[in-house]
Amino acid sequence: MKLQLLLPVSAIFCIIVSAQGDVRAQAEEPGNLFRHHIGSSVFMVYNLLPDPADYYMLSYGYQLTPRDVIIAEAWTWKYNEPLGTYGNSEKSYPGKVRAYGIGAGYQRFHWKKLYTTIEATPLVQQFYDSEDNKIQKGFQLYLQCILGYRVEFLKKRWFIEPAAALKYWPVNTNFPESFARIEEGKPVYTFEPSFNFGFKF
Repeated sequence: MKLQLLLPVSAIFCIIVSAQGDVRAQAEEPGNLFRHHIGSSVFMVYNLLPDPADYYMLSYGYQLTPRDVIIAEAWTWKYNEPLGTYGNSEKSYPGKVRAYGIGAGYQRFHWKKLYTTIEATPLVQQFYDSEDNKIQKGFQLYLQCILGYRVEFLKKRWFIEPAAALKYWPVNTNFPESFARIEEGKPVYTFEPSFNFGFKF
């Protein structure tokens, strides 16, 4: 119970930290601020492995100021075990879940290129049985609080963002009964690395 309370409190703390900042006017350096960027995740390389997660992500960002960025992100993936114990689950689902959605986020640069990001993504989840037949649909609200550092290169047009992320899904509905039995008692959060890249224009 204490852990379940700690997660939303931690998320709120991340929001406050990322939202706070200098309200003074920020001078932009001519030619040094590209307001738009598109990007994705380096982890899509796992799609080349046997039995891939079919993980695909595309993000768009708009830089409001040199420190503040708003983000829209679309992604999809499949999984066949609880997310809270992903990669270490004792049991797999009798089938798989395909999730897809579009989310929004806010990124704040604090010191040099050190940043925090908060994101919320509503996901539609399609459940499949062991014979790949569609069973039913559910809904998941997927929240992320990210701490990372941006490294820019090639005239600051390209960047990579190694980071660590707290991921939390407080809403996860309409699981088939056979899936729900495997899911029961599993964590609704995880800490994971993140490694995005992008191009500014």
